[in-house]
Amino acid sequence: MTEEHPRLLLPLSLLVAILAVSTASIFIRFAQSDGAPSLVIASLRLTFATLLLAPVAWTRHRAEIRNLTAKQFVLGGLSGIFLAVHFATWISSLEYTSVASSVVFVSTGPLWVALFSPLMLNEKLTRAALVGLGLAVLGGTVIGLSDACVIRNGLQCPDLSQVMQGRAMWGNFLALAGAWAVTGYLILGRKLRAGMSLVPYIFLVYGMAAVTLLVIMFAAGHSPLGLEGKTYGWIFLLAAVPQLIGHSTYNWTLRYLPAAFVAVTTLGEPIGSAILAYFILNETPSVATIAGGILILFGIYLASRTKP
Repeated sequence: MTEEHPRLLLPLSLLVAILAVSTASIFIRFAQSDGAPSLVIASLRLTFATLLLAPVAWTRHRAEIRNLTAKQFVLGGLSGIFLAVHFATWISSLEYTSVASSVVFVSTGPLWVALFSPLMLNEKLTRAALVGLGLAVLGGTVIGLSDACVIRNGLQCPDLSQVMQGRAMWGNFLALAGAWAVTGYLILGRKLRAGMSLVPYIFLVYGMAAVTLLVIMFAAGHSPLGLEGKTYGWIFLLAAVPQLIGHSTYNWTLRYLPAAFVAVTTLGEPIGSAILAYFILNETPSVATIAGGILILFGIYLASRTKP
């Protein structure tokens, strides 16, 4: 994508990014249903994306890559590690909780970007951000309880120790950890993109993320070999659509827009993912999950609201 940015291209690019990343949960679920471990999916996603980028990076941007400073390499590598942790935790969360709950929790990333912006990006934390934080915490509580409680002769919920040990609650926590990791990824991206063009930046970040995930995968005793052909196909689509189109477009906009503004546009992902999950996976979110999601999304909107 060109580094020029006609004003109309920015909102169009963000829309394309939202549509692309909304497919990620579906491709992941299909790969998981074929027996692919979450860490293998995450590792191959970034590995495929890096391999697809390599020819362009080394033929058109070799000089810029070779001239990167030590600071750019270190910060870019750290951004890649954050991205690796994000995918490892979020993709794993889909084994334990619903697509709707997982995507809503991982989409709290903009809230944390807004909270850390005063320290990292010199952005003032407004009163709206504090209100948004409270609403998001409340919404998260509602969703967590909706996954743990059942309606049987009235509302029945396990005690706190059982709730914290539940599969859905663990999945929600993994998705939240993914949100914390993506916060570091976006903040560092905002800093680095000011002095780096798109392809060298994403090649460095995706490459470091791929290496990190491969190390984690092998340490966990998994192998990327032996999967069915269609499973590799789902993971390839995961690399091509939500990663190379979706994430790369977000990274392109980081050069021109504040990190909190770019982050808040990711709020469209839960809507797209939930719609796709409803029609493709027949997964209908509960009323409590919808209500909690609305609270979280509104809270994120308040906390992340900023002018581009």
